[in-house]
Amino acid sequence: MPTIYNNVDSNVRKTWFLMAGFFVFIMLVGFVFSQAMNDSIILYIAVGFSVISSFISYWWSDKIVLAMSDAHEIDHDSNRELYHLVENLCITAGLPVPKIYVINDTAPNAFATGRDPEHAVVAVTSGLLQKLEKAELEGVIAHELSHIGNRDILLATIVTVLVGVVVLLADWFRRWAFFGRRRDDSEGNGQFKAAIMIIAIVLSILAPFFAYMMQFAISRKREFLADADGALLTRYPEGLARALEKISADQEPLEVANRATAHLYIASPFKEGENGKIGFFTKLFMTHPPVEERIAALRGESPAVKK
Repeated sequence: MPTIYNNVDSNVRKTWFLMAGFFVFIMLVGFVFSQAMNDSIILYIAVGFSVISSFISYWWSDKIVLAMSDAHEIDHDSNRELYHLVENLCITAGLPVPKIYVINDTAPNAFATGRDPEHAVVAVTSGLLQKLEKAELEGVIAHELSHIGNRDILLATIVTVLVGVVVLLADWFRRWAFFGRRRDDSEGNGQFKAAIMIIAIVLSILAPFFAYMMQFAISRKREFLADADGALLTRYPEGLARALEKISADQEPLEVANRATAHLYIASPFKEGENGKIGFFTKLFMTHPPVEERIAALRGESPAVKK
């Protein structure tokens, strides 16, 4: 029988297993491309470019996301009930109180961002405050604080670097393969070089696809982990379970959300597929686990997925 406690351990192990697999995958991609191109400098350039872009994202992503979401900061005097709720959970979790923002949108949702617990932000929509009971709101805030405590923003940045490396390598290799200068295959084993070239071309097409699948898989595991940790923090899993039910059932679109910020929210702000069956292929590219699976885990029900 699954429990909140073994969900925590299981999802930590699965996350780092996926991360290890990601690193192995990138080394394989880099090796094949370097063999086909007889030059490893492109790998260093791709890594450097991805690290720089992710560094900028890591340090300033919170300000960018908040501006895109049209959020405004609240303090103790402007919303005492919300401030005290966050403050009490932070005391229990041993975290500093993050900045608290409210998004003027009637769709219920929330997200956390920031590079570390000392520079964290929790944002909730006005619809979340209006439509959830206190125990449900506590579950949502605890989930977001768990993301902060688990350093999920840091992990997401690392994964972004890895995906960026794969995409850049694949793009640059395809350009080189079709427009670059070809080396003379008379030296060495020509058949081996031809085989490596074919493998590299195929890999350049499929590598970004697999890289994004790994990124989404890691994101889904961190959502399960934040659910479990959030339930442990409140000691009331049912509060978060009911909140997820209400958020997923609400049909109002979250107007401030877009594809770049959707993965930050506690539940997908887009409603496609939620009223029908979710196929295996569709699930691979979901940034969030199906809500039904998350609720079942919180309630200790069967983890079997309905088909």
